Amino acid sequence: MSALATYAAHETQSLGRRHEESPPQSRGEYQRDRDRIVHSTAFRRLEYKTQVFVNHEGDLFRTRLTHTIEVAQISRSIARALNLNEDLAEAIALAHDVGHTPFGHAGQDALNACMKDFGGFEHNIQSLRTVDELEEHYAAFDGLNLTHEAREGILKHCSRANAERLGELGRRFIEGGQPTLEAQLTNLADEVAYDNHDIDDGLRSGLLTLEQLENVAIFSAARRGVETRWAGVSGRRLIHETVRGMINAMALDLIEQTRANIASAGIETLADVRQAPRLVTHSDGFARDMRELKHFLHENLYRHYQVVRMTSKARRIIAELFGAFLSDPRLLPPQYQRRANIDKPRSVADYIAGMTDRYATKEYRRLFEVSENH
Repeated sequence: MSALATYAAHETQSLGRRHEESPPQSRGEYQRDRDRIVHSTAFRRLEYKTQVFVNHEGDLFRTRLTHTIEVAQISRSIARALNLNEDLAEAIALAHDVGHTPFGHAGQDALNACMKDFGGFEHNIQSLRTVDELEEHYAAFDGLNLTHEAREGILKHCSRANAERLGELGRRFIEGGQPTLEAQLTNLADEVAYDNHDIDDGLRSGLLTLEQLENVAIFSAARRGVETRWAGVSGRRLIHETVRGMINAMALDLIEQTRANIASAGIETLADVRQAPRLVTHSDGFARDMRELKHFLHENLYRHYQVVRMTSKARRIIAELFGAFLSDPRLLPPQYQRRANIDKPRSVADYIAGMTDRYATKEYRRLFEVSENH
């Protein structure tokens, strides 16, 4: 691996951890972040949290965990190409969804609606809350005590109210500054991963067809390239090679455009990165093609009636669980009952956000169905 660029995140320049600790032995600070995330309870639960398809719909579809691993792989590859800190990029990628609710975006929207009078719910804030407070592993502190750079990378979006409450970590959302390049690239690696695996899962499920996707320029170009190189290829091989080609094209465009942006802005240090406009971007043409792809997925997959049926059920489960626990916190497990004495709505949101799809479904049955089995 080449030496880190001068504008990369260097551990020696880290803004440190919330709670002081002795330096790690035989590994770096960002490696320690990564390892703590991998061993966390919230990370393990990602295996049974939904992307688009609810977990019980089938074992072939992506989950939050497989998505997270894909984001980490893409992030490391881009970071290496740009001589940035791979360990930090990987740590951010592995933690970026640990605060996500069950049932994907439908669950998040439902929980946000439930919390509208209590400060709302943002999954990026919840991911930060998870690594800062909710994980219970260490005797000396709550949470995982990650570095400032990992924590700011997890916080992809943030409302002004939350930014003001977060102090130093939220300052860039108020003043217009930027996080590290590692955080910026992981943000876009997330989009690259889910755009492509949603196509793959959509085709696998039969909710999307190759004929529909022929009207999407970025997919059509990748498919033509595959068919030119391997005449007669079809089925799963055609789909896999096409998706593979799209990921590669997106990553290469991101790398080349980011290099050009860094050179054009005269970036030499991390301080320059923080004061510059966003530097990790796609080229204008590629960004336009990706917007077209997102629009296609929104109209043809996320609004497909079968997906809407799943998400409608998910919203109802989240809303009714929230109402039951808010009305009677004694239904909560003991550790959440204790938190409810301080902030009842937030404690209920913490409990629900930490659930897997199947656990949320079981809790719903336990509370609302009359049966000897519950």
